[in-house]
Amino acid sequence: MKDLNAKSDWADTLPSQWGPEPAKIEIPLGEGPPVPSTAVASSGSLAQAPARLSLWGWMREGLRAALFLRPRTAAAAPSPWQVLVLSLLGAALLVGAARFQVVGPAQFNLRGWLAPMWASLVLLWLGWWAMAPAQRAAAEHSLPAGSGPLGGLAAWYVLSAWAPLAPLLLLYALTGALAYRPDLWASDVAGMVFWVAYGVLTLWVLATMVVVSARFIRSRVRTSIFSVAMATVIGVGMWLFQDQPWEPDHQALAAASAPSGDAAPAPQEPAPLALSQAVFENQQALWERQVQALPAGRDGVVEVYGLVFAPYASENVFRRESTMVSTLPQERFDAQGRVLHLLNHAETADTHAWATPQNLQRAIAALAQRMDRDSDVLVIYMTSHGARNHELAASHWPLEVPPVTPEMLRAMLDGAGIRHRVIAVSACFSGGWIEPLATDSSLIMTAADATHTSYGCGTRSELTFFGRAVFHEQLRQTHSFTEAFAKAVPVIAQREVEAGKQDGFSNPQIHVGAQIAPVLQALEQRLQTAQAHQGGGAAPQVAAAAAKP
Repeated sequence: MKDLNAKSDWADTLPSQWGPEPAKIEIPLGEGPPVPSTAVASSGSLAQAPARLSLWGWMREGLRAALFLRPRTAAAAPSPWQVLVLSLLGAALLVGAARFQVVGPAQFNLRGWLAPMWASLVLLWLGWWAMAPAQRAAAEHSLPAGSGPLGGLAAWYVLSAWAPLAPLLLLYALTGALAYRPDLWASDVAGMVFWVAYGVLTLWVLATMVVVSARFIRSRVRTSIFSVAMATVIGVGMWLFQDQPWEPDHQALAAASAPSGDAAPAPQEPAPLALSQAVFENQQALWERQVQALPAGRDGVVEVYGLVFAPYASENVFRRESTMVSTLPQERFDAQGRVLHLLNHAETADTHAWATPQNLQRAIAALAQRMDRDSDVLVIYMTSHGARNHELAASHWPLEVPPVTPEMLRAMLDGAGIRHRVIAVSACFSGGWIEPLATDSSLIMTAADATHTSYGCGTRSELTFFGRAVFHEQLRQTHSFTEAFAKAVPVIAQREVEAGKQDGFSNPQIHVGAQIAPVLQALEQRLQTAQAHQGGGAAPQVAAAAAKP
């Protein structure tokens, strides 16, 4: 073989012809390659090296963001397990804090917890859209170092979930203080302080989410669009989905409010409703028969019409009480055949129309067609469990019956054009019904004020304390609603003390409008005169009926 080192035609192809030999680079064994200089490492053409943060690191940076401090996450992104654990931990803290919004026994409302989750999905899409250009720029290494977090959608989701956590917990603490100590906020000044604090905390929540998102979006236009959309989504969610993760446990409250005693009968749960086509068809036919049987009023006579509404099928006490009240106007107020009784109970599907909001509206409209809407009197009695938000609980499984609110009842009555109204609500926290229903031509009685429970709605109760004292006892001795209420209140107070009610006096409330007072006085005089003409023989029977438990 030819020697290539010798001078030959191949000499110009030797490495030496390309210039001096490069210096040899020696790397000692066991050592790594040389570290780039600081100037090179900090060059804007290189992206920030991703770091790995612990769970506590993500929580710490999220809580720092609540103070509007820049998250120190660089290009770090949480792992899928970290996203799951951080989401569940934050949700658990909020669910636990929400428990303090309900005084007394409560049960977890899965639907109320899951319903607002759609807003999180919408916000995730909005966040992805808003930060997409900044994330593409980060991937192309065109963002200077230290320009903000670069962890992508997962990092934004974790930080935006933990940043508003502190003000949200304070919001729950504030509303919990209102639930447990409503007397602290009774004055005008205290009420103003509450709403100012509520507004500040709400703005703090929104501001933290906007600031955290702006650090990822890096565009004023897109940040503005995202902020408006976020506020709209949250507002719509609060308006459409008002259920909370916790709601009062009505059965536990009922059991606690039942009078104790060795002779009390064992509670019996009503059987559930068995739905069939025959049941639905019978309900329609039953409704038509009851409406057609309503008599029209007599000329020149102020008639009394009645409507009794008992929507809670799970306890027999409401069936007994509504049945008692439905007979009272016919026995004592000359309202024979003029009372509609809406009742939810499995055993009465063939005899009573269901107590639903739709049937309530239909019943009011049907009564308005029969009565003189300007002069006759409509007496409405509603009995069920009541919530702190003043909803009247409804239950008739497997039917889904929504609750009734005072605003709904007011709209129904106004729409029907019925002027003179006597409304009694036997439920916890029912005092909250007075303000929405109050008019000059209405009388309203409630079993409690807006912040206290009523008593006697338990499974061992024959009647509620309010229904028993006002309707079963006092209104069998007088035709005056105001007199019956005044005499019943001290009786209710004494019975609550004897039964060991622990959350304070229920404090029944009454409103008497200026225009309905003379109408009821004239009605009372007419009924008293009619009773006197009958010989007054009803007094011993009334006393005997009132003496029954």
